Amino acid sequence: MPVRDFRFDTPQHKSSYVQEMFSRIAPRYDLMNRLMTFGRDQSWRKRLIRHAGVSKNALVLDIATGTGDIALSARAAGARGVIGADFSGEMLAYAQRKIQKEKGRSGYIHLAVADGLKLPFPDETFDAVVTGFSLRNVAHLDAFLREMVRVTKQGGKVASLEITRPRHPWFRQFFAWYFGKIVPRIGALVSGQKDAYSYLPHSVAIFVTPEELRVRLEDAGLHHARFETLMFGSVSIHTGAKIRATVTSRITTTSTPPNTISARMR
Repeated sequence: MPVRDFRFDTPQHKSSYVQEMFSRIAPRYDLMNRLMTFGRDQSWRKRLIRHAGVSKNALVLDIATGTGDIALSARAAGARGVIGADFSGEMLAYAQRKIQKEKGRSGYIHLAVADGLKLPFPDETFDAVVTGFSLRNVAHLDAFLREMVRVTKQGGKVASLEITRPRHPWFRQFFAWYFGKIVPRIGALVSGQKDAYSYLPHSVAIFVTPEELRVRLEDAGLHHARFETLMFGSVSIHTGAKIRATVTSRITTTSTPPNTISARMR
């Protein structure tokens, strides 16, 4: 079988492919994450929430929430409310099941089908805006980052968790072999979606470096942007603070107060 060419003709083509891909892998998404990361991904998500400064009474937005693990971590850290946004209704359906299993916990989690490039929230709504394993997949990285900053309150933080290319030469070779050869085979066996897990190493290979992403965050309007690398540089957590209003949205939206948003499933 020939290797798929993941070069996309237009940003819209990439966005459509990614949306359809995540809908296909939703049933086995969590299991594949545990297998690919040797069970480490949950600890990375919790670390992301700590870096984002999520504490008691915070209102948090988790963009590209997927099956809701980061949103659940934010609530566990004491957030009074979390909005989990994703453009895949299929992924949100699995997130909703997890949330229903944890009824009775303090702090609410609401889910919304939403595009990270056109967030349906007013400026400066959230104390923290976070995202995990999403930046490689967006059609317009800088526009996505600007939207994250736009909806963050002054004094709030933006944080991302992402797979990145390792800097250590010896680990880079292992990483390329593992993600390029082994992960697609595991994906085919576990989820029947080899194509989706062949896209993963491609998306990492063409993504910006951690240093470049830090600069992009500052260009989007954040201050004190920094990053921490984990797993020999194969995972990075970036954070930045919104100190003053530097980003004005060019997108007109009809906003719904966060505490009235309910899950909308496809």
